[in-house]
Amino acid sequence: MKPRHKRAAMIVGGLAALGLAAYLVLNAFESNLVFFFSPTQVAAGEAPKNRTFRIGGLVKTGSVSRDNLTVNFIVTDTAKEMGVSYTGILPDLFKEGKGVVAQGKFDAGGKFVATEVLAKHDENYMPPEAKDALDKAQKTMKTLK
Repeated sequence: MKPRHKRAAMIVGGLAALGLAAYLVLNAFESNLVFFFSPTQVAAGEAPKNRTFRIGGLVKTGSVSRDNLTVNFIVTDTAKEMGVSYTGILPDLFKEGKGVVAQGKFDAGGKFVATEVLAKHDENYMPPEAKDALDKAQKTMKTLK
């Protein structure tokens, strides 16, 4: 084999290896990508049906019910509401009327089952996505009145 052919084979092999590595990295990235939706967006059908996503807003006052380790509560953005079921130990800062982000997906019956619940960590914090969703929902409610 001529040196010219060896060099071409090395370049082609290197490009193939680089392409395979890029494909594997992008595939792993896509499978771990989790999008945020507000209850209004979920009600509009924008949320994926078979994938994990995050929903955020405020925990509706009076909506928390417990059955051993399973907790059911309602997340609202003041325009729409969505029921959430979570089995596990909730964060200490989880309270009614406070901000929350739940990560999970719909079960076969169409109910949102959370695998993780995140609560705000100080008095002034709310995830930017949740704050934007609440602001948009409040503006929509004001224009409808």
